[in-house]
Amino acid sequence: MEETGKNMVYLASPRGFCAGVVRAIETVRLTLGKYGPPVYVLHEIVHNKHVLAELKEKGARFVEELTDIPKGEVCIFSAHGVSAETEQQAAELGLKTIDATCPLVGSIHSMVENYFEKGYDVIIIGHHGHPEVEGTAGRVEGRGKVHIVATEEEAETLRVQDEDKVAYVTQTTLSQDDISGIREILRRRFTKIKGPYSNTCYATQNRQNAVRELAEKTELVLVVGSKNSSNSNRLREVGEKAGVEGYLIDDINDIDPVWLTGKTRVGVTAGASAPERLVQEVIDWLRGYGLTQLEEMPGKEEKIRFRPAELEGE
Repeated sequence: MEETGKNMVYLASPRGFCAGVVRAIETVRLTLGKYGPPVYVLHEIVHNKHVLAELKEKGARFVEELTDIPKGEVCIFSAHGVSAETEQQAAELGLKTIDATCPLVGSIHSMVENYFEKGYDVIIIGHHGHPEVEGTAGRVEGRGKVHIVATEEEAETLRVQDEDKVAYVTQTTLSQDDISGIREILRRRFTKIKGPYSNTCYATQNRQNAVRELAEKTELVLVVGSKNSSNSNRLREVGEKAGVEGYLIDDINDIDPVWLTGKTRVGVTAGASAPERLVQEVIDWLRGYGLTQLEEMPGKEEKIRFRPAELEGE
């Protein structure tokens, strides 16, 4: 670690909301404005308890099953995307659906559908049970040719129908460290495999790169993000793999002063679904603790913006 100043807080850049999260939240707000409350959202629109609480106050209702939504009401699909079966069920239940799926997740869906139509076994490198992965796997019928691989051990034992026709995609919130080992095993076993070199989410990669830079200057990294946020957990892991102690916090109430004992250089970042106001509250808390100097790290500027999902009748 290079020598740096004392009593410093280093702020990662970029951090916090990505374009897909901004789009999803704005979609809920616009839907509430058009139809009025309540508006129903299938699953959490994004994985952050503060965002969910704010939207609940405005009239959003988060449900786990489509059958929990009264017939004829509005249903928003979360940024993580849903299966084709879920779309069909919503139609059969007479729901007005609005799709807030992140466009980058949507691009993964398209890849899976295209490979599947061409007769490929499709491998999804991702976590079992994660809503994005489940939605992606459910974009096609015949799940026997769609495989979720979460570990190198699973990659080694995977069986496919035709080893010459195999393709893969990745969960967008995984770190490159998570992907690389599995990907190399798949490339070794299936020499004609098709797929992207990395995941398609620029925001995931940019935020992980920013944490690696924080690790060069700090003794501790605080990641603002909810515990069920995959990309936030990956940020903490990236810091730890770079040799820096890290903690995932929802807000300042999660900070344990013991963590900062003897620490004079602390890094702060935020997952892609964490509001900036929470970051600023953490900075204020650290300033009160005695870390009075603040430096924002240079980082890659993110210029991508997505339009909110189209509302019915527009």
